[in-house]
Amino acid sequence: MEGEKRGPLAEGERVLLFGGTFDPPHNGHIHFLKSAIEAAKPARVVVMPACIPPHKAASATPAALRLAMCECFKPLFPALEVSDWEIRQGGKSYTIDTVKMLEEKYPGASVYLCVGSDMLTTFTEWRSWRELLRRTVLVAQSREEGDMPELRAAARALEAEGGRVLFTDTPALPLASTDLRAHRRDLSLVPGAARRVIEENHLYER
Repeated sequence: MEGEKRGPLAEGERVLLFGGTFDPPHNGHIHFLKSAIEAAKPARVVVMPACIPPHKAASATPAALRLAMCECFKPLFPALEVSDWEIRQGGKSYTIDTVKMLEEKYPGASVYLCVGSDMLTTFTEWRSWRELLRRTVLVAQSREEGDMPELRAAARALEAEGGRVLFTDTPALPLASTDLRAHRRDLSLVPGAARRVIEENHLYER
């Protein structure tokens, strides 16, 4: 894979994990990942499309096409890898398993985990969430205007459990993949590389 060509990471260097269904990836995802890169200053970025998200229904879009759409993230960072690891595992994708894989792949590196605002406030519902807090630094971003007080409160609660939460310093860009699937005319909000996959494969047509 692209990331593997660059050799091992030095002790303490940062790997930023950006996971999601990406059905489709959109400008909100681009905005968040750019902001997370600026905040975390990673040596490597791993974009990880889920096979089946634990808290959502399985995507109707074939995994291979969701993976192909994620190529739109590559221009954001020189050492960015789009990984099919969760897809190849099959079944529900649990972040704790992915983090352990990254720790084995990059011994000594620090894993930084992108979490959207809705994920931050429900983090204690994740599988092995306390272990995740020990193993990662959470990188969070506001999703809607006015949600920062709730996010700060959630961050304080997680920090009281030993977690570390880093907020990006950029305003929210509210967008949802659900809306884009329902309103295909809004594909102007989807990056060009992903939009081509959608159009060539007639995705989200009603």
